[in-house]
Amino acid sequence: MDPKLIELAYQVNQIFTAEPLKIATAESCTGGLLSHILTSTSGSSIYFKGGVVAYSNEIKERVLGVQEHTLLLYGAVSAQCAQEMAEGIRSKFEADIGLSTTGIAGPTGGTPEKPVGLVWIGISTAEETKTFQYNFPGTREEVKKGTAAEVLAYLIKHYRQ
Repeated sequence: MDPKLIELAYQVNQIFTAEPLKIATAESCTGGLLSHILTSTSGSSIYFKGGVVAYSNEIKERVLGVQEHTLLLYGAVSAQCAQEMAEGIRSKFEADIGLSTTGIAGPTGGTPEKPVGLVWIGISTAEETKTFQYNFPGTREEVKKGTAAEVLAYLIKHYRQ
């Protein structure tokens, strides 16, 4: 695994093994990579409850509770979808923090409005849900790694004591 991602996972592990907070993931464009990274360190079962790879819209709706009108109006790669995915996984898994990733990893699938590398990340807590837009350059693998790194960096920045 990428050394940068291992280091981020280690930092997240140090924070959340000491915190009484539970994390769950709803992944689309990262295809399980975020969950894999979060569970790559010993002790991650203390804070990681589980995750769902919701690659299809059907699973986003049926499992995570993303509204059909959200997908029709805004699309799967949108702030609205990332928000509903993060809130849905947090609620379904009874976690303190719900994380979501949805985007276009490429190399195909992009449009002028939603180019390859466009990613939305959602972070949901009981207090609020935030979404963040990124445009990652590079290969499919680089987009996925960049997305996972940003989510981990957010957790480190906002939950470090």
